[in-house]
Amino acid sequence: MGVMARLSFSICRFTALLLLLLSTFPCRGFEFQEATIDGIQLAFREGSLTSRRLVEFYLTQIHALNPLLHAVIEVNPDALRQAELADRERRSGRRPCGGLHGIPILLKDNIATRDRLNTTAGSFALLGSKTPRDAGVVRRLRRAGAVILGKANMAEWAYFRSLDAPSSWSARGGQGRNPYVLSADPCGSSTGSAIAAAANMAAVTLGTETDGSIICPSDFNSVAGIKPTVGLTSRAGVVPISPRQDTVGPIGRTVSDAVQVLEAIVGFDQRDAVATKAASKYIPRGGYKQFLQVDGLRGKRIGILRAFFSFPNGSVQQKVFEEHFNTMRQKGAILIDNLEIANLSIILDVTQSGEEVALLAEFKMALNSYLSELSSSPVRSLADVIAFNDKHRIEERVEEFGQLVFLAAQNTTGIGPAEKSAIARMTQLSSQGLERLMMENRLDAVVTGNVGVTAVLAIGGYPGISVPAGYGKAGDPFGICFGGVKGSEPKLIEMAYAFEQATLVRKPPSFRK
Repeated sequence: MGVMARLSFSICRFTALLLLLLSTFPCRGFEFQEATIDGIQLAFREGSLTSRRLVEFYLTQIHALNPLLHAVIEVNPDALRQAELADRERRSGRRPCGGLHGIPILLKDNIATRDRLNTTAGSFALLGSKTPRDAGVVRRLRRAGAVILGKANMAEWAYFRSLDAPSSWSARGGQGRNPYVLSADPCGSSTGSAIAAAANMAAVTLGTETDGSIICPSDFNSVAGIKPTVGLTSRAGVVPISPRQDTVGPIGRTVSDAVQVLEAIVGFDQRDAVATKAASKYIPRGGYKQFLQVDGLRGKRIGILRAFFSFPNGSVQQKVFEEHFNTMRQKGAILIDNLEIANLSIILDVTQSGEEVALLAEFKMALNSYLSELSSSPVRSLADVIAFNDKHRIEERVEEFGQLVFLAAQNTTGIGPAEKSAIARMTQLSSQGLERLMMENRLDAVVTGNVGVTAVLAIGGYPGISVPAGYGKAGDPFGICFGGVKGSEPKLIEMAYAFEQATLVRKPPSFRK
């Protein structure tokens, strides 16, 4: 690293640390650092905080930290106006002010907004495109009174352009950096959403997951992330990979914050009718906040999948997880150890499971459909995007990263016999794998200590919740994941919240080099 680069890095790090220190001091009785939704709403009611002041704080955080972390692609030029509107509504009392009213939320850059923000999936190819309407989840957020703060960086095209690119890089947003250890992997593809939540650059954020894209960055950045059952949240207006696997979920500093966002965004959407109608039966009467119970581990049967706890004896992770298991037992959980999912090695191999074959075809079809519906766009098909990248090889770093996944997807011809066979294979692996394991052992959930389980959750459309679990020797975070069958969010929330409250692992980032 050259002298100027080292100087720039030092200034950025100093600015980040200074801001971290300053933000811990109360402002009119309110501490912004690590603020929760409940704490923010209490401050609103007491008059010690306004939505405008809160948005100003997060915009200051973004201005100071983004040159270092590359978590945010762009901020909403209308965020302050939206905050002022929320303040007026609160003062007038004319509108019921729910949990998300006046709360600034950052959206992953593949979630469409019909406003002055771009929606580009991190790519220059979609810069300037116009969406005909807000994404379904955004419409629900606006209805709840949330302030759309901006768009978060992400792995370009949700890490489906090339396997040679970093899982946390995009042409528009650059390389996302882990706020705990700057040289550590922040993971993707909901990279910026996790980084921003961890570094107090937004109250809460939204991410998306096809296979690991909420669970992994949440794990690596010490935040709580919820990957909902596929169809529980609408995918309408989201730049897609696979309608069969895509899901939209919240990321926050606490399980409670993530759950409050989840409660606001679930439900039927006519523009994603098949999936959201099928999953609507899973939405509990009274919502999800009722499951934020400190005794939520009591009586729960939890299977330990040791294949995902393969840490060396004596390592920090190995010791920490054994302590966590003891804590769960003390809180009344019944742990069933050394369980194995049938055909796990096949599930984890995208070629053998059929996931690769299916995703390539599904992506081309879904992306072409999404692009064709845009009000205006420089590209209208996957073929157009490939051609754009070839024409803008420097900006999109094509020589370095290529676009082999795009090219493979472009060569597909729809859902034919091979794709149907692959989808049937995944359905069989899921029913004979996680579902059978949970049924035979009468499990409420399975628990894993690394992100390898995401493929299991992905191909079955199953939910999972990642919660901060600890920090390695170098200070890099790691999480724990509670997973279950479709519609098991209520139980997973009970367990994840109770675990979080019993352990209180999370701490603010340190910005170590």
